[in-house]
Amino acid sequence: MARDKGFTKSKNPDGKRYKRDMARHLDGRALKCVTERKDGVEEIVGKAGAIVLKGDELIVFSGGDILIRVNIYDLQAWELMSLDGVVLTVPDAESEDGTRTVTAYYSYYRKLD
Repeated sequence: MARDKGFTKSKNPDGKRYKRDMARHLDGRALKCVTERKDGVEEIVGKAGAIVLKGDELIVFSGGDILIRVNIYDLQAWELMSLDGVVLTVPDAESEDGTRTVTAYYSYYRKLD
């Protein structure tokens, strides 16, 4: 099955429709690993996981733990140019700047059904 590059008709990455369509696009992706950049060093925070959409929440599981649970309308997400993964920026009250950015690398290029 060919990958649909135009997964959404909305062009505004801050719009609700774009965020909802992106969350649906990411739903069911198997992950190889998840990394997070802290103080200029990229660290692996989890291996083997998935991205799951439950209602209006996007959940990133990795290593048997929930790394991210966020309302899809608070999510900022964009795929890597190589389509090997996705960068997720989510609100995080515990971080210095109030956000957390992780990169989730897909284990497969296509969704698992």
